[in-house]
Amino acid sequence: MKTYKIIGLMSGTSLDGVDLAFCYFTKKSKKWNFKIIKAETFEYPKYWINKLKQLPSSNPDEINKSHVEYGHFLGELAKKFITENNFTPEYIASHGHTIFHEPEKKITFQLGDGVAIAASSGLPVIYDFRSMDVELGGQGAPLVPIGDKLLFGEYEFCLNLGGFSNISFEKNEKRIAFDICPVNIILNQLARNLGKDFDKDGTLAKSGKINQQLLNDLNNQNFYKKPPPKSLANEWLQREFIPLLNNFNISTIDKMRTLVEHFAIQIANSSSTSITGKILTTGGGAFNKFLISRIKHYNQNKIIIPDKEIIEFKEAMIFAFLGVLKLLNEVNCLSSVTGASRDCCGGKLFRV
Repeated sequence: MKTYKIIGLMSGTSLDGVDLAFCYFTKKSKKWNFKIIKAETFEYPKYWINKLKQLPSSNPDEINKSHVEYGHFLGELAKKFITENNFTPEYIASHGHTIFHEPEKKITFQLGDGVAIAASSGLPVIYDFRSMDVELGGQGAPLVPIGDKLLFGEYEFCLNLGGFSNISFEKNEKRIAFDICPVNIILNQLARNLGKDFDKDGTLAKSGKINQQLLNDLNNQNFYKKPPPKSLANEWLQREFIPLLNNFNISTIDKMRTLVEHFAIQIANSSSTSITGKILTTGGGAFNKFLISRIKHYNQNKIIIPDKEIIEFKEAMIFAFLGVLKLLNEVNCLSSVTGASRDCCGGKLFRV
């Protein structure tokens, strides 16, 4: 029974930092098992926070240079992680950082050149997991559901509360998954307007009041009426969501309170195929006690909050798993999730 030793590397839209998870994967009796040996989040220096915010509006030359520079940055982080812990990984699987994602135009770009990561880390790298699916007509997102299906199949739903929220579940013997709504990407932004990095436990939002008209307008956005497959990105947020929020001259705290209610309603709508199931809930939003309480208010399914390591590093671990599936030339991107013309084995492998 072979053990695959691989580091998953993930950067989310909320710019919290880079998640690294060193994982072991084994397959026994057709069932995959995983173990997170160690996982850690490296906070971004201000240089990278500013650059990652600005890059979507930068010129192509600056983006290309940053692609390589960020790859070396990720490779050095991985090397430090490996050296300090005396690890012996065989590969790195990197999601990168999403700069552009407009699948309708067949555009998706994750910053972090795999060749540069390999050069700096000294390890072979699997990267660029989305492009093949987008070329096949898919959304290129979400990618985590294959891991939900093969590693967390005992749960009726897998809910991630990250920069954006997404959900996956089985329906008619197929995996269905889609982005639900923004969460931390906008809550963190509003918290920063109040001098906080984020809204710890949802305390700020809890102290606000719901603006019913804003809540109605948020819930009536066209995206929520679309059937899956569908995905969200910063382009949609800037074009559709934030202008709507800016139309209302109310306090930041009242906006946060209204947003939490909006998120809870949309999450309930997205998990309505069952009322007796278990929802595995991960991502930074799982620590937001007020948000979780509002999700429970609207949801009859049982909300399961796992241990801290799974909450924080499930996505990084699953990207490591996507890398393993790529090495085995097995499907790691499901057309039932993305809407592509067929399942595929996404990613590029660069050996040192």
